[in-house]
Amino acid sequence: MTDRAGRTAIITGANSGIGLETAVALARQGTHVVIAVRNAARGAAAVADIAARTGTDTVEQMPLDLASIASIRSFAAAWLERDEPLHVLVNNAGLLMRARTTTADGFETTFGVNHLGHFLLTGLLRDALVATGEGARVVTVSSGAHRGARHGLDFDDLMWERRRYSGFGMGAYCASKLANVMFTRALARRLEGTGVTANALHPGFVGSNFAREGDGGRLGDVGMRLLRPFALSPAKGALTSIHLASSPLVAGVSGEYFVKCAVADVTKWARDDAACDRLWDVSRDLVGL
Repeated sequence: MTDRAGRTAIITGANSGIGLETAVALARQGTHVVIAVRNAARGAAAVADIAARTGTDTVEQMPLDLASIASIRSFAAAWLERDEPLHVLVNNAGLLMRARTTTADGFETTFGVNHLGHFLLTGLLRDALVATGEGARVVTVSSGAHRGARHGLDFDDLMWERRRYSGFGMGAYCASKLANVMFTRALARRLEGTGVTANALHPGFVGSNFAREGDGGRLGDVGMRLLRPFALSPAKGALTSIHLASSPLVAGVSGEYFVKCAVADVTKWARDDAACDRLWDVSRDLVGL
């Protein structure tokens, strides 16, 4: 087992699913884990679960709602006030919405949470990661669903105001997962020379609570139950996140997309550096970073 004693990791959405399993694995390595969650009761239950399964007390929760710029800024401010090193940021939280809704700041929810929320969080914590220096890592959970955005991102309608929000919200979801990969590639270039790496990943189809907690409606609950027998367990789905967050085998590797702990290809849209930079600039303006 890799020894990561003395290191600190922040994991978003780690109260269940692959985020929880990532937290368990890192805690077992000796990493101090901060789970960033929007529901305090579920967060407390997750902290207790992690402690029971690992036999450590190296885990805590902090409140974070990725659908709220104010909450993200509050979280980052609270963390920075601690003046502690940050070795790993795992942008894990994600959702899929059956119907179009908006965040507190007026963003389409899927794009707002899956991409913009993590974009802002990473930007606000960037200096902490850079101060930690060599070996610090940003890990972003994307998806093979990014391939579903067959025409790339529609920069004229990122909030899905003009297009039909159909197909169980998969169009918006695929676009948000493409944005995760594009963000990672743009971030990696901006982190060159700092010692901090940034990589994205596809966890596989995982039998977790994803799309089953009301965000996807009744159809999401039923669909996930039917597909669950064909899905990976959350523990197996977390393996690539754990690998990128802790393995010495990927030290210094940056700007890549991983599947099953190995570098994999992405679509031509994700390889378009000009489009990645455009997404970066638009995102920065939207969140006021």
